Amino acid sequence: MYINASFGIWKTGKIKKLKYVSFFLSFFLSSFLAANGTDSKTYKGERSPCGPSRVLHVRKVPIEVSEAEVISLGVPFGKVTNLLMLKGKNQAFIEMASEEAAITMVNYYTTATPHVRNQPVYIQYSNHRELKTDNLLNQGRAQAALQAVNAVHSGNMSLSGTATASDGGMMPGQSPVLRLIVENLYYPVSLEVLHQIFSKFGTVLKIITFTKNNQFQALLQYADPMNAHHAKVALDGQNIYNGCCTLRVEFSKLTSLNVKYNNDKSRDFTRLDLPSGDGQPTLDPTMQTAFVYGDVHRVKILFNKKENALIQMADATQAQLAMSHLNGQRLYGKVIRVTISKHQTVQLPREGQEDQGLTKDFSGSPLHRFKKPGSKNFQNIFPPSATLHLSNIPPSTTDDFLKDLFAGSGYTVKAFKFFQKDRKMALIQLGSVEEAIQALIDLHNHDLGENHHLRVSFSKSTI
Repeated sequence: MYINASFGIWKTGKIKKLKYVSFFLSFFLSSFLAANGTDSKTYKGERSPCGPSRVLHVRKVPIEVSEAEVISLGVPFGKVTNLLMLKGKNQAFIEMASEEAAITMVNYYTTATPHVRNQPVYIQYSNHRELKTDNLLNQGRAQAALQAVNAVHSGNMSLSGTATASDGGMMPGQSPVLRLIVENLYYPVSLEVLHQIFSKFGTVLKIITFTKNNQFQALLQYADPMNAHHAKVALDGQNIYNGCCTLRVEFSKLTSLNVKYNNDKSRDFTRLDLPSGDGQPTLDPTMQTAFVYGDVHRVKILFNKKENALIQMADATQAQLAMSHLNGQRLYGKVIRVTISKHQTVQLPREGQEDQGLTKDFSGSPLHRFKKPGSKNFQNIFPPSATLHLSNIPPSTTDDFLKDLFAGSGYTVKAFKFFQKDRKMALIQLGSVEEAIQALIDLHNHDLGENHHLRVSFSKSTI
């Protein structure tokens, strides 16, 4: 599978460009997709020429959709503070409490198109920084809907009573909770993968994963029982990955899930303040060095558009993962755009054909980590952070040496610590996520001596 990446122009040599593209796409991330909103005569607010905003523009909204249903699109990512519906234009504006929540929401829906009333809707940043309106009727409806949705997620009422009961067709006593069993588990399936798949049918509130009878299972709660019904009809018997990981979906007898911790095994998307649970099972520390999205086989920088590159991954799943996490990330002050390409392979130049070193084959790279079928590395895919995980450190290496290595390469070191039980691994916190991305590219596989090469990856932990 092959993906197209568009970069800001870098003033570096071609070989170095290829190295950057290869290393960077072998690793991770999730991102800032900037786009412009649409003006409205009823809408006032400060404008920003580009970039993330806590005000989001929703397009292609079905005319019969209620305020509560639109608000529910934002609830899993943070508090929704205001709403403006433009039903005549099939549009809406959602205001989140923070820009961080808006960024998370846009990042997610960029790769998992949300559906309302079985119709896809499209979400992007608005040019406006704040949502204001002179329409008192619209304000009243929006505030009433906000209060109702907040009550739903506090457990005081059912959203089906406010948003979809008038539609008819709801199953009497139908539960919003689904029980999932994954058969033929060739690749590990994470909580994040389930959330991405099932969110296409409505707002997912909570997920709990577990193993029972040697089978990977999960309980998943929607905001609305009708969403659960549509998801069951569409997904029962479907494969998550090609030829494997078959979903078996049925209704649970439970009507609500009680999630105590937000971690790799369980998540309450309406309660971001929940602890991770110190007593909960955690990843094997030796696996924390494998935060990659897949193996890069070939890279081609386009001759006439050298700010664009084509990257061939090992398979379609890895290409999708790379796109989902890399699109919109910043590198060297430029925003990277990643999309799936129409091409199936990157063609190598014919013998004797002048290529100027723009195409390179990485299929034999020793840095590949997904050669083994069912590799546990697929479980360790996390978004970027300013904290990097370092491993394969020689026993004689000191913390000052490693801090000087990063500082001497131009990066701001804010904190550092070795793992208490294993000094072959350490965490280092840099000045920003963008710095961490650049440091990973520069210092991953750095020769530390004693036949040790530094392994650098993003950490899900902080110092």
